[in-house]
Amino acid sequence: MGLASSVTVPYAAYLRVYEPLAAFPEPERAHWARYARRESFPGVQDELRRSLADLLPTPPVPVPVHESGDAFVAVVDGVVCVCPWRTRLRGWLALEGLAERFPAPVLDAVLPPVVRRQAEADYERWLERNPDARPWIRTATWQVPLRWFVLFSAEEREYGKGEPGCDTAEPLMLRYRTPMVQARRRVARGLRTLRDAIEEGPLIDGLVDVGRWLEEFHPRSLVELDYGGLVHMVPEAQLEEDHSAADTAEGLAALRAGDGARAGAAYERLTERWRAVRDRQFAN
Repeated sequence: MGLASSVTVPYAAYLRVYEPLAAFPEPERAHWARYARRESFPGVQDELRRSLADLLPTPPVPVPVHESGDAFVAVVDGVVCVCPWRTRLRGWLALEGLAERFPAPVLDAVLPPVVRRQAEADYERWLERNPDARPWIRTATWQVPLRWFVLFSAEEREYGKGEPGCDTAEPLMLRYRTPMVQARRRVARGLRTLRDAIEEGPLIDGLVDVGRWLEEFHPRSLVELDYGGLVHMVPEAQLEEDHSAADTAEGLAALRAGDGARAGAAYERLTERWRAVRDRQFAN
C-alpha cells in the first residue's frame, strides 16, 4: 500500500453546509440523486488522501485538474441533503492563503512559483465562467475558529464513535449539526451582542464573513461543524470535556447581561483550550 492510500491525514476541522437536492439545478440534481442512492460513501480521509496523492509527483499538482464528483450525504427529516466536495475550487482558495502562512523560501520549495502561477491563471479563467461559485466546505487547520461555535448550541453536540461506513479511519467523532435557520439566527444575535459590547475587530469581521457565506445556501440546509482530524491529536479525555459551543453561548449570554467577569471567564476557557491545540503544531 502506497503512502497516499495508507496515511491518515489529521489536524483539520470543517464547517460544512448540506443542501437539499431541490437547491441544485439540473443536471447536477440528477447526479446527486443517483449518488445519494449508493450503499456507501467516501469520507474525509479519502478526500485528503486524494489531495495528498496530487502532491507526490514532480512538479506537484496543487489543484486537481478535474472537479470532484463526490459529496458528503445526510438525511434531514427524510430529505436527502448533499455537501459537494468541490475539491478543485477549495484547492484554489487554499492556494491563495499560502503566502500568508509560509515564508517565501519554504513556499517556493514546496510549490515552485511556476506551478503557483499556472494554478492562479487557471483559477482566473475558471472564475470568469463561474463568478458566483462558493465552496460548501470551509477548512481550518490546527484549530476550530471560535466564530464557528456561535452557530451551534450545546444540545447539538455529538460525541462518540464515527458513523459506520462513512469514515472508518476515524474512531472518534465530535461534531455539531443545526438547521440553517438556527445558524443564521445565532449569527445575527451574536453580532448584535458583540457590536454592543466590544469594538469592531477580527472576531466581528469573521462572524460577518461566516454569516454572508451562510446566506448563499438554501434555507432548509443543514450546517455541520466537524472536528475532523483534530480528534487524532487531542487526548480523548480532553475531547470528552470539550464543550466549546456551550462556553461560547455562555460568554455571549454574559455579555448581553452586562456581566463582564463571567464573559471573560468563558472567553479565557475557550482561548486556553484552543491555544493548547494550536501549540501542538510546533511540538516535536
